[in-house]
Amino acid sequence: MSQLSDTPAWVRDAVFYQIFPDRFASSERVAKPGPLEPWDAPPTFHGYKGGDLLGIAEKLDYLADLGISALYLTPIFSSASNHRYHTYDYFRVDPLLGGDAALRELLDRCHARGMRVVLDGVFNHSGRGFWPFHHAVENGIGSPYLDWFYIDRERLAGGGWLKPYPSVAERREVDEAKAGGLPPGEASLRVLGYKAWWDLPALPKLNTDHPPMREHLLAAAEHWLRFGIDGWRLDVAEEIDAGFWREFRRRVRAVNREAYIVAEIWREKPQRLTGDTFDALMNYPLTEAILSFVAAPVLDMEVVATQHEYSQFVQPIDGGAFGARLEHLLTVAYRREATEVQLNLLGSHDTARFLTVAGVDKASLRLATLVQMSVPGAPCIYYGDEIGMEGRHDPDSRRAFPWQESAWDTSLRSYIQAAIRFRAEQPATRRGRMRVLAAAGDAVAYALELAGSPSVVVALNAGTGAAALSFEQRGLLESAEAPLAASTSVRRDGGPMVTIELAPRSGGLYLGR
Repeated sequence: MSQLSDTPAWVRDAVFYQIFPDRFASSERVAKPGPLEPWDAPPTFHGYKGGDLLGIAEKLDYLADLGISALYLTPIFSSASNHRYHTYDYFRVDPLLGGDAALRELLDRCHARGMRVVLDGVFNHSGRGFWPFHHAVENGIGSPYLDWFYIDRERLAGGGWLKPYPSVAERREVDEAKAGGLPPGEASLRVLGYKAWWDLPALPKLNTDHPPMREHLLAAAEHWLRFGIDGWRLDVAEEIDAGFWREFRRRVRAVNREAYIVAEIWREKPQRLTGDTFDALMNYPLTEAILSFVAAPVLDMEVVATQHEYSQFVQPIDGGAFGARLEHLLTVAYRREATEVQLNLLGSHDTARFLTVAGVDKASLRLATLVQMSVPGAPCIYYGDEIGMEGRHDPDSRRAFPWQESAWDTSLRSYIQAAIRFRAEQPATRRGRMRVLAAAGDAVAYALELAGSPSVVVALNAGTGAAALSFEQRGLLESAEAPLAASTSVRRDGGPMVTIELAPRSGGLYLGR
């Protein structure tokens, strides 16, 4: 880690690829215990496709060719759900994914290429199969693990039992208690005997204030860092006390000073990035701003409405509003050390696919990619977006990756590959200062400037009509090259001004001198 920063230097140059392991690639070297859901069939809530970690290891050539330098894997530890957010053993990789040996091979092969691997840490709740919770279910008041969770001791002391598999009537009772205004977790505590995350019976809430429980989780975090992972993405991080995360950071950094700590927090929270807990957040406010601008004419508002996490924040905006939002997020909202390592994503396993939200309009994804690859923060591609995968909300957004190239949009992949290459070649995109140059109607232009490096100018027209943006040249576009500037042109007016003309729904990255 640089002595000038408390966030990992390598993240500034990384391009992440988020993988849902059950759906990316399956290796014949990982034995399957029984029949699986057909790879090409629509995904279901409970079905397994059979993707595994060796499958990922065998596809690293594909990822390296795209320009990927870091992987973010959704949970891989032993679990009874295809997404594995229902952990039952924090110290074992799920055997369906190939077990610990498969992770060892994946890490070794990634690190040999200079590729990093970040895992998903689910430390707020477990699955009901988590062995200490199972112990409490089986032994009731006699279990020494009760304080690892939030359990109604009076119920157990009176001869009652926990109800991790409630009947239809008991589920209805939980729903009625929630509807009555009880805070999250209280309805399940009243009806089932324990707090469950958002009252979902399969997800007992962990008591991270209890020292043995806390130590178990922190020891797991340390274990996998020693095993070789390069960081943690932390699930629903705001639902755990900041004191836990301060200790987490101390313990993590004691093992690996370059470990990346990125939290799943959906809203803008600069108070969470002061250097004592997380390095970065999943930058959903940037996702929302990009969607609202580049897809403004084509947004599928029916799909947007299904995104309860961000539906109220995705509404059509013009170039001026987008420029202001971008400038705020990149220059005002956070410390520079944090801004440069934010996880800048266009979608994830928790959202509908970008293309689907954008009305299956690939011009929107191209414009979004220009933004994502041109601003500070680590870009993160959700697996398959680069080949044009579609999908509504879970489970549809978690389709299996189609490995037949005939199913790919190869021109889209080539475009995203070129944008990644441009980013890798131009330091200003990763460390430059951003400022808006001009905005008019549905168009905007901004610059990334870094002392000692060529400036980068980004011009975008999200509208359905042609646009022209004029601004003072000030050396920005002298002898400019335009590696990614389809359907655009630069006109110099003989004075200090320069005009970029953009066709409808087009944009470009321009390299200055």
